[in-house]
Amino acid sequence: MFEAILFDLDGTLIDTESLSLAAGRQAFADVGYPVALEFMHELVGRDEPTGAAVIAAAFPGLDQSLLQLKWRSAFRLEMAQGLRMKLGARDLLARLTHPVAVVTSSGRASAHHKLGLVGLSDHFAEVITLEDVTAAKPAPDPYLLAAERLGVSPARCLVFEDSETGAEAAHRAGCRVVQVPDVVPSQGRWAHHLAASLLEGARAAGLRV
Repeated sequence: MFEAILFDLDGTLIDTESLSLAAGRQAFADVGYPVALEFMHELVGRDEPTGAAVIAAAFPGLDQSLLQLKWRSAFRLEMAQGLRMKLGARDLLARLTHPVAVVTSSGRASAHHKLGLVGLSDHFAEVITLEDVTAAKPAPDPYLLAAERLGVSPARCLVFEDSETGAEAAHRAGCRVVQVPDVVPSQGRWAHHLAASLLEGARAAGLRV
């Protein structure tokens, strides 16, 4: 039924979104702009330039260079204490026989660093990052590129995502979408299958895992 399986990274395969939210809220407070959790949810699934635009619109006077410096520093400390994979992620990856790829809005260095921390550096046939496309999620470009590089039709790709932004990108690319919400609840507007876990979503989509 499917010829390739594509995974978002943050919040889908690895448990980074909760760490990033905590580090981000601390960074905002440190530069004098404490924010509610709901504001942080607006940044989930977005690439850094898009997130910066959201922040600039909300807080025109905020020094984003200082904010990002503090945010990245706190996030690295969080990851250094131990980065975990999402529930069922390692089991699902071990059972797949399809070509697999990561499609992330993270930068290349960041994506590969995180994959290294959880021991998955050599697991994927392709790792599509922010630097590989001119239009990031929710544009379909990242998923279209992943399908192209794997030599398959997007319609024959099954995608696992956690965020609305990522699910929209995969849906617009013509892929089959399993959404497993992480830190932000979802009604699954862009998903073909809304699931509580990766394994549950995989089985709902017809994978024998």
